[in-house]
Amino acid sequence: MKYILLPTDFSKNAWNAIFTALKLYANVPCAFYVLNTYEPQVKNILGNKSSTRAGMVYESMRQESQKGLAQVLSYMKKHHSNPNHSFEVISRQNDLTNTIDDLVKEKDLDMIVMGTKGATGTKKIFMGSNTVKVIKAIRNCAVIAVPGSFNFQTLKTIVFPTEYAHFFPKNGFSAMIELIKLWQSKVLIFHVAQEFSLSEDQQVNKKILKERLKELDYSFHKVAIKSTVAKAVSNYCQENNADMVVLIHYRHTFMEKLTQEPVISKVGFNTKTPLLVLPEMN
Repeated sequence: MKYILLPTDFSKNAWNAIFTALKLYANVPCAFYVLNTYEPQVKNILGNKSSTRAGMVYESMRQESQKGLAQVLSYMKKHHSNPNHSFEVISRQNDLTNTIDDLVKEKDLDMIVMGTKGATGTKKIFMGSNTVKVIKAIRNCAVIAVPGSFNFQTLKTIVFPTEYAHFFPKNGFSAMIELIKLWQSKVLIFHVAQEFSLSEDQQVNKKILKERLKELDYSFHKVAIKSTVAKAVSNYCQENNADMVVLIHYRHTFMEKLTQEPVISKVGFNTKTPLLVLPEMN
């Protein structure tokens, strides 16, 4: 059984992420937790002499959250009859990232699947920037960020950029390898850099990577950086019709470069390809 969190603000993009998760794991027994968090804006609760106004705001948001989740649950019961899947809804008054951090432990989550952009206008509760915050903050659980325009059909090609700068632990690729086996995907491993001579450590890590992916369909490629890492990733995905790009949380190396450009922001907001971020590998 897999335990998968589906954060939602009830927007079209959040629904698209939910549908992607259901199709991605259609043949896997899964317990899905549909999460909605809410926090009132400060301007709506400050400047009042009594706590009545604050209480009304919180109660209104609580009711809206529970109503929305009830509608999600009702939809699933009517339109999603997959016997492999079960659903539970969670409404929390809290910051989204902190709530997810708690739920990773409470529910022993295997995966988080969310949209890259959320509601706009008056419902600025779950904007795209929150997806980036979650990716940066949650380092102990895999996260899939799904672009709002993405229409999942298959997982034929997975792109995995790396610098071979770190050791690859045995269990670090479990989320990716499971998807590869489920969909019989091919993996394009590409070294994105300005020069491609490998140090002794990099050569060892590349050899270990081969061992981790043995018996799978993978190949090695090189891509020279012409502008930014983000642009190189995005272009390579488009050129190879990638269905998913995979990144690993590492401190001070490739993953950090992606956030500093800030590539996570650029990849998360601009790519048309879902982004799987694997947990931090020590």
